[in-house]
Amino acid sequence: MSKPLKKAYSNIDVESTAKFILSIQKDSGEIPWSESGKTDPWDHVESAMGLTVGGYWENAKKAYLWSLQTQLPDGSWWSCYEQGKPQKKAYKDSNMTAYIAVGVFHYYMVTGDYSFLRIMWPTVCNALDYVVGLQQEEGQISWAQRGKRIYKKSLLTGSSSIHISLLCGLRIASLLGKQKPHWEMAKVKLANAIKFKPYLFDQSKSRFSMDWYYPILCGILRGKEAQKRIEESWDRFAIPGWGIRCVSDKPWLTMAESAELTMALAAMGDLYTANQVLSWIQNKRDSHNGAIWTGITYPDRIIYPEERTSWTAAAVLLAVDMLYKLTPASQLFSHNFLEYKKTTTLQVKPFVEAPPKS
Repeated sequence: MSKPLKKAYSNIDVESTAKFILSIQKDSGEIPWSESGKTDPWDHVESAMGLTVGGYWENAKKAYLWSLQTQLPDGSWWSCYEQGKPQKKAYKDSNMTAYIAVGVFHYYMVTGDYSFLRIMWPTVCNALDYVVGLQQEEGQISWAQRGKRIYKKSLLTGSSSIHISLLCGLRIASLLGKQKPHWEMAKVKLANAIKFKPYLFDQSKSRFSMDWYYPILCGILRGKEAQKRIEESWDRFAIPGWGIRCVSDKPWLTMAESAELTMALAAMGDLYTANQVLSWIQNKRDSHNGAIWTGITYPDRIIYPEERTSWTAAAVLLAVDMLYKLTPASQLFSHNFLEYKKTTTLQVKPFVEAPPKS
């Protein structure tokens, strides 16, 4: 799995896939899972990133402003919204809260819109301060809070995502001339916990493929460590020609997980295998509206569920961007890019309003 990529190709129609996400977005800027589905803060941001890749900058900006307007006083968001209002059983999720930093930095990398970075800074700052406040002594971060009760169980996928959220938050802070040493300390402690203290995280989730590749995707495991992790569980999760299982013990392949594994492989520099995995899912879409199937069963090829989700489409767009460099943000998850310390040297094109799209 280390051959050079000789020819980039993709049958994913970026324009129609971005338009599919756009068709789901509400006038308020909120992006639910589907036209009549729920909204969660993480997938809302992911979908906004998909709009940014597709060139719908103003619509992505509206999505981030929705996040700004709905943020709670403590810096968090509710885990689930329906019809624009918090679901009755909603809680506060640390990973869902932190991801705003990734989305805002991604938007800046594509557009170079420094003024919008400044507008969103208080939102990003309050969100990451809330999340860092949930960090435990050994570095792991509690996954949720309901009322005054903090659920101290830690999730490997969520914690890995928080790690890259902290990285992006620190990049934003540096660009704005802000100092956040407690974020840096929290990031280091979290990475050490993930790399060296696996017992701190809920092991029952190891059957999920996200626990397999997220420490790579989010820049914690790199080089030989990343390669070893991919090889150790490849046969558990990958079905060549089909895609990536959501969980190791179920015959269900999901397009978002397949796209994210593509990104993890590209992040570690294995473009050949990344391109292979992406090729497995290119025919698993609706040709008439750009939607990507959420999942499919193996080997009977039953589309499940019927719901077409905005965040699945966004994950595929981000994977295509990483492989084929559609935007300046294509390097965001790259381990080589994450190594750089001097954020002020980041090269982005000057902000120019994206042309209106019909």
